[in-house]
Amino acid sequence: MPKMRKKSDLPSKICATCGLPFAWRKKWERDWDNVLYCSERCKKGKAASL
Repeated sequence: MPKMRKKSDLPSKICATCGLPFAWRKKWERDWDNVLYCSERCKKGKAASL
């Protein structure tokens, strides 16, 4: 069984749209290198910020 990690120990990134930091999530485990947006809302609104 893997050792539990604290939330502060998880990797984080800056959202490409809103500029806010967001933390790693289990559902992004296999695709973390390609995750650019913190939410679907930011992903859909990416054209508005460019």
